[in-house]
Amino acid sequence: MKKILVSVFLALVAVMAVAQNRNVLDDLKADPRKAYGNDYPYKLVSSPQTKAPKGYKPFYISHYSRHGSRYYWNEFLYRQLDNLLTTAHKRHQLTPVGETFYTKFMAAKEELVNGVSELTQLGWEQHQGIARSMYNTFPEVFKKGGNVFAISSLSGRCVLSMSAFCQELVQCNPKIEIREQSSRSTLDGVVPGDRQNPAKREFPKSTPRYEKNKDKFQFAPPIQQEVVSRVFTSTDSLPGDMRRIGSSLVDLYTTLPSIGHEGMMEGILSDEEIASQWEGANLGSYSWVFGPRYEMIPILQDILRKAENVINGTTDRLADLRFGHDTCLGPLTVLMGINGADIDPEDPNEVKYCYQNWETCMASNIQLVFYRKKGSGDILLKCLLNGAEATLPVPTSQAPYYRWTDFRDYYTKIKM
Repeated sequence: MKKILVSVFLALVAVMAVAQNRNVLDDLKADPRKAYGNDYPYKLVSSPQTKAPKGYKPFYISHYSRHGSRYYWNEFLYRQLDNLLTTAHKRHQLTPVGETFYTKFMAAKEELVNGVSELTQLGWEQHQGIARSMYNTFPEVFKKGGNVFAISSLSGRCVLSMSAFCQELVQCNPKIEIREQSSRSTLDGVVPGDRQNPAKREFPKSTPRYEKNKDKFQFAPPIQQEVVSRVFTSTDSLPGDMRRIGSSLVDLYTTLPSIGHEGMMEGILSDEEIASQWEGANLGSYSWVFGPRYEMIPILQDILRKAENVINGTTDRLADLRFGHDTCLGPLTVLMGINGADIDPEDPNEVKYCYQNWETCMASNIQLVFYRKKGSGDILLKCLLNGAEATLPVPTSQAPYYRWTDFRDYYTKIKM
């Protein structure tokens, strides 16, 4: 009998693994733009919510979000392409498609350079949409009004993301009182590694196990050279390394939907070509978020401490909101093991099943929703990643719901 149960269990695990594998690749096929990874613009979709156990009602939400869509983070990209395209145009080294690109780029150049790293209109709207969705999905938390505390990094795009979110919450219910703060004193709870954080600490870094077996992974043929050939008739005497230029063109392309210039590179690149490179790019993303995961322990401690204060009645907050960066949200996802992101497989071909870099997209967010039952001291919670119910490595018999005490005990034990 025991052998039968073990066999059944293994069969179920295999079925779940196959289903997960198929879903990841099917998701990419259905929306190739997901291959943009952390440049993917957040899409607000209505995700099904599992009904809470009988009698349990949501009363508090703890949240961490990346800022919304922005211009490219570094001015160098725009300056580099400006110099390159201008030189090639003067020397008649642009293809017809390249000339069209040159004209469109130059028309937008001032906007791009002036906007470097700043939040776009789309980024503002993303946070408005997420706030309204949170309000409508969990009306019991907000319907009577009350206090909300929001903190952000010192970056302007994060401050404005926080402002968009909080304004929308108040639009939903003017009885909600929100205290917004962007200061050095709160950095430990939102961007612990900021050099201006007075409580900054050093944490160990590590590499995922797959890196020892990279030779098992077959990378797709690179597309950079092909991209360059569509723009330039010749690259002789042009400034810069053409391989790097090809990568810069790809980087520009994946940011265009976030800044309202999607047609700028028509005929130069396609979403399907970006998607053909995704698995290899996702490996690099996993290394990037895996290494600094322990640096996010202060954020996790902030989540635990503030939730404990609400539960024991020390504070009366409806929600604690945090607005930071992908450099924090990605590693936090790994640290918490959301949807298996902490699995750390040895086989590089398995990495895509535990982490997908589009989950750290523009305006990506983690929501922990807390539930209580009248007359009971037992507290439950569930985790949402980008609005969809997510799994945690915490033991439970009623997924996607977890007991607060189990959650607290599990994550309190995480040490650097």
